[in-house]
Amino acid sequence: MRRWFYLGSVLVLGTISLASLFWPVVLCSLVVVLPLLALGIHDSLQKRRTILRNFPLLGRFRYGFEMIRPEIQQYFIESNIDAFPIEREMRSLVYQRAKGDLETQPFGTQRDVYRVGYEWAAHALEEVLPPREEPRVLVGPGRRRPYSASMLNISAMSFGALSPTAVCALNRGAREGCFAHNTGEGGISPYHLEAGGDLIWQIGTGYFGCRTLEGAFDEGLFRENAGREQVVMIEIKLSQGAKPGHGGVLPAPKVTPEIARIRRVPEYQTVLSPPWHSAFRTPIELCEFIERLREASGGKPVGFKLCIGRRSEFLSLCKAMIETGITPDFITVDGGEGGTGAAPLEFSNSLGMPARDAWAFVHSALIGAGLRDDIRIFASGKILTGFHMVRAMALGADACNSARGMMLALGCIQALRCNSDTCPSGVATQDPALYRGLDPSIKAQRVARYHRATLESLRELLTAMGVRTPREVTPDLIHRRVGDMRIRTFAELYTFLEPGALRSERELPADWRRDWDAARADSFSHRAVI
Repeated sequence: MRRWFYLGSVLVLGTISLASLFWPVVLCSLVVVLPLLALGIHDSLQKRRTILRNFPLLGRFRYGFEMIRPEIQQYFIESNIDAFPIEREMRSLVYQRAKGDLETQPFGTQRDVYRVGYEWAAHALEEVLPPREEPRVLVGPGRRRPYSASMLNISAMSFGALSPTAVCALNRGAREGCFAHNTGEGGISPYHLEAGGDLIWQIGTGYFGCRTLEGAFDEGLFRENAGREQVVMIEIKLSQGAKPGHGGVLPAPKVTPEIARIRRVPEYQTVLSPPWHSAFRTPIELCEFIERLREASGGKPVGFKLCIGRRSEFLSLCKAMIETGITPDFITVDGGEGGTGAAPLEFSNSLGMPARDAWAFVHSALIGAGLRDDIRIFASGKILTGFHMVRAMALGADACNSARGMMLALGCIQALRCNSDTCPSGVATQDPALYRGLDPSIKAQRVARYHRATLESLRELLTAMGVRTPREVTPDLIHRRVGDMRIRTFAELYTFLEPGALRSERELPADWRRDWDAARADSFSHRAVI
C-alpha cells in the first residue's frame, strides 16, 4: 500500500512539475478544448437537430460539408457540359469573351452528338458575304419615336436584386456597345442614369416609379420618367419565366430611403407586388393601356413581357388586338427556364412554357392572326451564345435579351447566393463590403466585349449557314436528334400557321382550333371547348 502511495505521489508531483514547466501549452490547449467541450454539451442537449444530438461536434461536419456542397460540385465534380443552371462550358465561353481571351476549342466537341436532344445548324456551300454592319431591329416603325435595337440586349434585372455597382457597370457597357439595358420592375435608379446608356423601362404590377401611395398606376409620374431621353422603350411585365403568376414582397427593413425614393413608396414599410395588374383586367383593357402609355411617353415603342401559360390567354390578346386595332410594338417572350434572384422551387421547376416552345407558339399565333408584321419578338431565356440566338430566330425571334450572360460577363461565378444577399462577386447583393469590389469602369468593358464577341459569332454563323440577314434564318435550318436514328428539323417539329389562318374559315390543327375558340377578347378567363 505504501508503495502505491509513493508511486501516486510521484505521479502527482511529476504532473504538477510538468504543468509548471509547460503551463503555457496547457493554457493554450484549454482555450481550444473548453469551447469545444461547451459546444459538444450544447449539441447533446439541444433538440432541434437529431444528428447533432446523437453525434455532438462530429455532426457539425455534415452541416459544414452541406454548406459548401455547391462549391465542391462546381469546382471538382461537375463536367463541362452537364451542370445547371448554366454549364461550365458556357460560363467559360462568356468569361473568355468578356476578358477578350482566346475562346477557340481544341480536339473537337465534348458533346455527344448522337444523344437525343442534340441540336445543330445546317451550313451551306454557297459563298455569302457577311453583312458589313451589325444587323439591328427597328422597333415601332411608323411611331413618333421608333428605336433601332441591337440583336442582343440586357434582360430585365432590377436595382435591389443587383448591386449599385453592377447596375452602373451594365449601363456603361450598354452605352459603349450601343445596346439597350432593361431596368427590371424596380424602377429607374440613379445607377441606371449615371452612364447614359439606352434604357427599356419595365413596369410591373407594383408600378414602381409611376405609382400612387396606394399602389395604383400614376400617369403623371409615368410621363415624368418616360420623358427621359435615355428611356427608349417601355415594357409592361405581365409575367416572367422564373416565377410566372407570382407576386413579390419587399420587407420593410429593406425599404431604405434610397429604395423608397426610386420606387416611390413609403420608407421602411412592407411593399407588395401583386401577381396581377390593377390598371387593366381584360385583353382589351391591356391594349388600351398600351396605347395610353404610348401617347404619354411621346410615341415611344411600348410592348409587354410574358411567360406563356394557357395558350388561349395569348390568343385572347390576339383577338383583342384585332378588335381594337391596337398592337404592341414588341413582345418579350420568356421561358419557364428563366432566371431570377429568388423564386419558389415549384415555380422555377414546374410552371411556365419552356422558351423554345413559347417562341414558336407566339410567332405562329401572330402569323395566324395576321399581326406578325407589326410586332417584334424579343426572345429571353438562357441566351448566351451566337447559336442560341440563331436557334431563337429560327423559331420566330427578331432579337434576344440576356440576363445571366451579362451577369457572368460582370464576373458572376454562379455561387447561387442571389437570394441571400451574400453574393461573393458583388453582383447580386446590397452589402457595401461585397459590391465595393466590383469596379464599374472595368466590368463595363467586359460587358461590352462579351456583347461584341457574341454578335460577331452570330455574324460568322449566319455566313456559314448561307444567309445574309437574321430574318432569313428559317426553322428548316436547325436540326434536332429525336431518337437514335431519327433527326427532325424545327420546321417538322413545330406547327407554323399560314398567314391569317386564325381569322379565316380554313382548317386548323385541332389544338389550335380548340384554343382559338376558347379565347375571348373581353376576358382572360379560359372558356373550355370540348
